[in-house]
Amino acid sequence: MSEAGGSDHKRRASLAPRKAGPRLAAGRARALGLPTRGTTNANRLRRADRWLLATQVPRLRDAARPLVVDLGYGASAVTTLELADRLGPEVPGLEVVGLEIDPARVAAVAADRDPPRVDFRVGGFELAGLRPVLVRAFNVLRQYDEASAARAWETMCAALGPGGLLVEGTCDEWGRRAAWVALDADGPLTLTLSARVADLDRPSDLAERLPKALIHHNVPGRPVHGFLRAFDAAWAAAAGLSTFGPRQRWTAAVSALADDGWPFVGSSRRWRLGELTVRWSAVAPG
Repeated sequence: MSEAGGSDHKRRASLAPRKAGPRLAAGRARALGLPTRGTTNANRLRRADRWLLATQVPRLRDAARPLVVDLGYGASAVTTLELADRLGPEVPGLEVVGLEIDPARVAAVAADRDPPRVDFRVGGFELAGLRPVLVRAFNVLRQYDEASAARAWETMCAALGPGGLLVEGTCDEWGRRAAWVALDADGPLTLTLSARVADLDRPSDLAERLPKALIHHNVPGRPVHGFLRAFDAAWAAAAGLSTFGPRQRWTAAVSALADDGWPFVGSSRRWRLGELTVRWSAVAPG
């Protein structure tokens, strides 16, 4: 289900409203969703994985069954295997299951199966009947319209195990720019932006990576637009720190936003990684 970006999808896919019953992939008995391009690259999701490793290990350790679903891994198993390799040393008994709608993609990675540590199955937004503690779903909703993406959120969150978390987002092909939303059974909690800061002209360059729930709301008068404009202003004010490198400039800009009352979550040490996490309430469409 993984795909490279939104610009290649001229027509938006949709899921039928819940009252009419879910739209199923053609020829599938259960899997909810539609196949996407399937392109992926090694280390493409390293920024999200780094965040998961820093913030979600306690959640997984506390679970009776530390099950993680990688939804829409694409035409290669590489990012699913990387996820297992990164989290596995920190989470005893970790299980990672990669889900894809296309059975041919599941068959193609059969040699990479190592159950229960790593497995691959046919599945979509319904999560193949699994009850995971954590779901990573990247680059799977860009082709959907906003209403259908919201229904996909609802479907995935309803399938989470107790205390589970969905991490849904998008990134560029090389993983240098990414944004993701963390959600639990009650809805969105936070938005995280992460970038190779040296490649940015300004923080609002990340707008192209905003999740489907936000990308069409980046217009004047909407909270996410106000946040990005404030970030650009703080970035400009910190231009003098460019001498010391783009990370120092990014850190100073985020610190200024925090001083202005923007509700950031997590350790400020993560700012040096070109990352920040803000409460969803500050950027939600409303």
